[in-house]
Amino acid sequence: MANILVYALHYEGAINKNSLGAVSEASKLAGAIGGEAHAILIGDGAADVAGQLGNFGAKKVYTADAPAGLAQPAIDAMAKVIGEGDYKYVLFGGGLLGFEIGAGLAARLGAGVAMEVTAVRADGGELIAERPILGDSSISEIKFRSPVGIIIGRLNAFEAVEGGGDAAVESLAVELSPQAGQATLRTRGEQRGADVDIEGADILVAGGRGLGKAEGFELCDQLAAAFGGNSAVAATRAVVDAGWYPYAAQIGQTGKTVAPKLYLAAGISGAIQHKVGMQASENIVAINKDSNAPIFEFSDLGIVGDLNKILPKLTEAIKAKKG
Repeated sequence: MANILVYALHYEGAINKNSLGAVSEASKLAGAIGGEAHAILIGDGAADVAGQLGNFGAKKVYTADAPAGLAQPAIDAMAKVIGEGDYKYVLFGGGLLGFEIGAGLAARLGAGVAMEVTAVRADGGELIAERPILGDSSISEIKFRSPVGIIIGRLNAFEAVEGGGDAAVESLAVELSPQAGQATLRTRGEQRGADVDIEGADILVAGGRGLGKAEGFELCDQLAAAFGGNSAVAATRAVVDAGWYPYAAQIGQTGKTVAPKLYLAAGISGAIQHKVGMQASENIVAINKDSNAPIFEFSDLGIVGDLNKILPKLTEAIKAKKG
C-alpha cells in the first residue's frame, strides 16, 4: 500500500487549521493511489484530540508522548513510524515548525522534499507536487525518486473538508535521540498581533504603502467594522516591516495566503510577492491613485482615485445600506 503520513499540530485542545487541511488532502490523495491517510500528534493532550482527525479522513492516528513544539522529537517519532510502516509519502500543512521538521526528516531518511507546495495530484499511482518558482511566475512539477517523498504545503494550500469517519488511535513509544534533548521549550511566545485573524475572514480590507502612515489603517479598520461579521484588516510586507501593522496580518509570499469572498486592496500596488498570497480571493476590489498599478491587471473591480476620500465614503455607504 502507498500510505501517507501527516504531521498534525495541536495546541490547547485544538488542531491547527492547516494540519486539518493536510489530513483532508492526504485522505483524497491516498484514495487515488491505493493507500490510507494516517496522522501523528505529539505532546501532552494529543490523545484527547486525536479522534477528531477521523472526521477529516485519517484512518489511523499515532500519539507520541514527546516534547511538543520542537523539531527533533517530532523527527524521531515520525522516523520510527515511517520505518515500521508502509509509507510512501509524508505531508505537512505548512508553517515554520513544519518546514523545520520536514527538512530534518528528509535528512534523516535520505528522502526527497518539496517545500512551499500549492497543489498535489495523483498520476499513475504516484504523487506529483506543484511548487511555484521564479517569483511565482512559473510552476515546477516535482516527482519523487526516493523511497519516501516529503511534501510541505504552503499555508492555506489545502482545504479542510469534513466527511465523517473514525480513526484508530495508537499510542507510540519513542526513544528520543541525544540531539532531541539539547533544546527545551521554556515558554510559548505569542506573536505581536497574533489575535489578528485574516485566514478565516470572509471579507478582508488590506492596506499598503498608499495609506501613507500607520494612522492610515484607521480607515481600513473603520471599513472592516462597517462590514461587520467575519471581516478583518490585512497588510502588505512593506507596511508591517515599517511597523504600521502587526506581522500576523501580513499577506504575500513571506506572509499568509488567504482566499476570502471579498478582498479590498487599498493603496496596494500588487507586486507578485503580494499577489501570490491573495489571488485566490473570490472577488478583488482595488483602490489606487496610480492607474498603472499592477493590481488592476488581476482585480475584478478597479477604482482609480484618492483612497483617503474613497474609503470614508464607502464606509458610510455600507453603514447606510446595513442601517
